[in-house]
Amino acid sequence: MYGWEALYFNAKDGYLEGIVRGHRKGLLTVADYNNLCQCETLEDIKLHLGSTDYGTFLQNEPSPLSVSTIIDKATLKLVDEFKYMRCNASEPLATFLDFLTYGYMIDNVVLIVTGTLHERDVQELIDKCHPLGMFDSIGSLAVAQNMRELYKYVLVDTPLAPYFSECLSSEDLDEMNIEIMRNTLYKAYLDDFNSWCAKLGGTTAEFMEEMLSFEADRRSINITINSMGTELTRDDRRNLYSAFGTLHPQGHLALAACDDYDQVRGALEIYHKFQNITAKMAYGDSPLLDKVFFEEEVKRSVGAYDLQFHYGVFYAYLKLKEQEIRNLLWISECVAQDAKDRIHDGIVFIF
Repeated sequence: MYGWEALYFNAKDGYLEGIVRGHRKGLLTVADYNNLCQCETLEDIKLHLGSTDYGTFLQNEPSPLSVSTIIDKATLKLVDEFKYMRCNASEPLATFLDFLTYGYMIDNVVLIVTGTLHERDVQELIDKCHPLGMFDSIGSLAVAQNMRELYKYVLVDTPLAPYFSECLSSEDLDEMNIEIMRNTLYKAYLDDFNSWCAKLGGTTAEFMEEMLSFEADRRSINITINSMGTELTRDDRRNLYSAFGTLHPQGHLALAACDDYDQVRGALEIYHKFQNITAKMAYGDSPLLDKVFFEEEVKRSVGAYDLQFHYGVFYAYLKLKEQEIRNLLWISECVAQDAKDRIHDGIVFIF
């Protein structure tokens, strides 16, 4: 902390900080998850969630309930809370909250372009988009045949426009190019967000540098693993890594040269903070690796509440709610598919 946050922070942002810290009390606890794991039907899950901060969010939903209904309603509750904070935010908090939505925009763009490639109905794809990543021209994405058209006709007036400078090409939108586009956009987005937070200074810059570095490192590892056995060259792979993070730059050089899991694990073992991750990678289990990343993200996000007078708590709350919704999805799917013997495998406890 630089020492000046306490002097000015509460005058502009104290109300919303109080709101977001209050929302933390509504997150599901270990006791809540244990009770949810005992549920026999989706109606039981609805009944228990009614006694939590979710309240009556499912009261008007007809029986029989579906998993998608529970998750959609839980997501809308998060969206309503976020939009309330965004509507009441002043600068620079308003810009910070806008940055948090850009990742969802990227995912929505990729979802619609990929779905169109497979001749899916555009309206059906739009319904599957995350509400925090919506923008006016999103339905027009289906007309684009290549990256240039995607930018020129659709994205030029969106916040994602500056991130497209490295994506512009006349190549057709096939699955490989779409995935490269996704990772290139995320790289530009994370680099921009990190630079903006650094200029903001104070505790926000310190905390967000840690969180965004973790996200950049995670994406670098996932890009390396997912690109094994593809036509992506080492230089192509390295160009998709962010220009900051614990692994930058030496770790990136090592990852770019990896051809199998053992080499990835070897590249990460020299970094102390990745020891827990490399231990899990010994099994070569990608879902297990994803859970380790989620556990680390939750641990770091919870730490935001131990700090005062910073914007990182809004980022942390969004990440914790995302994990809570992933937990609800896993539990609901296990109950719906009568796979309760695996119900504890996919849960990441928050508190």
